Amino acid sequence: MNYLNFRTFGMSALLVVALSACSDDDDDDKRPAPDTEETAGFTLQLLHMADIDGSNADALANVSSFAAIVAGLRAEYPEKTLFVSSGDNIIPGSRYTASSDESFAGVPGVAEPGNGRADIAFLNAMGVQASAVGNHDMDAGPGEFATLLLADGNYPGTQFPYLSSNLDFSTDSNTAPLVVADGQAADTIPNALAKSAVITVDGEQIGLVGATTPTQEVITSTGDVTVLPASDAIPELAAIIQSSVDALTAAGIDKIILLSHMQQIAVEKQLATLLRDVDIIIAGGSNTLLADDTDRLRAGDVAADDYPLFFNSAAAQPVALVNVDADYKYLGRLVVGFDANGVVIEESINAAESGAYVADAETVTAVNGTANATVDAVVTAVNDVLLAKEGNILGNSSVYLNGQRGSVRTEETNLGNLTADANLFYARLQDPAVDISFKNGGGIRSDIGTFFYPAGSTNPDDLTYVSTQAFPAAGKAAGDISQFDIESALAFNNGLTLIDVTAQELKDILETAVSEVENVGGAFPQIGGMSFTYDPSAIAQVVDATTSAVTVPGERVRSLMVGNTAVVTDGVLDTGKGPFRMVALNFLVNGGFGVTTANPARVDLVLDAEVLTSIDMSANDPGAADFAASGTEQDALAEYLKATYPDANSPFSMADSIADPAVVDTRIQTVQ
Repeated sequence: MNYLNFRTFGMSALLVVALSACSDDDDDDKRPAPDTEETAGFTLQLLHMADIDGSNADALANVSSFAAIVAGLRAEYPEKTLFVSSGDNIIPGSRYTASSDESFAGVPGVAEPGNGRADIAFLNAMGVQASAVGNHDMDAGPGEFATLLLADGNYPGTQFPYLSSNLDFSTDSNTAPLVVADGQAADTIPNALAKSAVITVDGEQIGLVGATTPTQEVITSTGDVTVLPASDAIPELAAIIQSSVDALTAAGIDKIILLSHMQQIAVEKQLATLLRDVDIIIAGGSNTLLADDTDRLRAGDVAADDYPLFFNSAAAQPVALVNVDADYKYLGRLVVGFDANGVVIEESINAAESGAYVADAETVTAVNGTANATVDAVVTAVNDVLLAKEGNILGNSSVYLNGQRGSVRTEETNLGNLTADANLFYARLQDPAVDISFKNGGGIRSDIGTFFYPAGSTNPDDLTYVSTQAFPAAGKAAGDISQFDIESALAFNNGLTLIDVTAQELKDILETAVSEVENVGGAFPQIGGMSFTYDPSAIAQVVDATTSAVTVPGERVRSLMVGNTAVVTDGVLDTGKGPFRMVALNFLVNGGFGVTTANPARVDLVLDAEVLTSIDMSANDPGAADFAASGTEQDALAEYLKATYPDANSPFSMADSIADPAVVDTRIQTVQ
């Protein structure tokens, strides 16, 4: 499973503020600046979401309320509502595979069992009309992505098009048959891929353009799909998007929404200033909660900024930028007026009406929401499948295991340590000479445990972190770690691979891994068998996006110990040390390190007839867990827990610093 490449992605270029738009010729502007005194000639209710790809438990607990809220708000503006997603609607994991169970043959909206179909059934049942292509939508590769879109017997596929103006799906044999002409009515092109589409709302045509992060090729599995621009530069991306926008305006469409999945909202903010004739940008991929002062938020949640944000476009027109948090926790709602020229009127937005709507029973009641029978039936079916997985107990932890996105991508965590140690344990079953374990934090998709506020408190200092909660129906006690927990935390279930690395290669890998820590990049390491310090203010490594060659070596790693062996001291590398035997995730070894490594001693622990370096681990695998293939990271963690932390009498007990400030990280430390 290819999730996150350890290249620098040219992200420094992504965040460089460009001084010009796609064209400097103001004569090309399609519309005049808005008349802010004008009364709205057309009002649109825009409902939106993104990034519903995280915690299985959270998403499943939220989606029924979310669907009811969609129904309630749509009823308030029955002729004026548009409902869209800005991507990451699916992700591999236990929720994704649950709908492959034969029990789904009779489930409404799915009918034919298959991976990911429960999530698509949610979107169809709620009436999503179009979606951007997110990175996780393609994590299983373009072949499986295509099967999710296509109808199969009684499974209807996506009853909406996926849109991306900078992904060329025609170059991949799996997705090429799904590509249709741009600018068509969205309701006439279900099961399809296009750059743009049009939706008519109360007699007014709304143009939709999709856009996907230009780092798509290195953070997911794109196959032969062509990702543009090759440079990753945002001004060049803006020019590509502008071409699709211009095609819509040339057809007489004067209200345009960009469904954008850029991973960092800073990029969407930049696009807002570079594009012409785009009225609204719906951000995606960054899980950014925008909300106004009238919005009720979940306990502990804090808005990152206002809802909506406004920017001046390259043609001096107002652009509204919206986004809400992930996992069906919030529904975004923008009720906005347009003037006679199709330009948004900022003053038309009422904060009491627009904003982030928390998906819970209180909101359902407030908006007169009504249950969605199909959504509820699918939720029940998924839960029934997962119930069995919660009953498969593999280990125990007396402490909260931190897999939070903001933690595993910026610092050592106890769950990162546990999974890295599990990989090291498992690798040594095959080769006792393995020295170190290396994985990327972005591959950890969920925590194991929970946190909450005591009754009556919303003070972050009062947050309480605990191990997993009991699930009596499944025979799960508090602290137990189940198959469900492991599949959720390690959703990609990469295979494990053994290689030799020189001291220089190891330092370069670590330099790449910490090169984007300030951007909360998924490359950040979680390690075993070694420790290092780094200076986040020092020069970061840069890797050429085309050749994968290191163009700037990086000077962040200040010390590195492999066991008791000093490899880097005061920033100076001892090239006489090593080589070291390392276990890593297979997709990282397949090019994701951002550095070239010679691997004549490569061994892949997942048996695959098409991989010449793979072996059969069955003789050395303990066999205490059998739900995941031998040699995968899920199997490694399950076997390690069974052997080391099997139950409440022998639990994992190393607290995390987020739960206990007295805990000091020992494997990865920052220095100045």
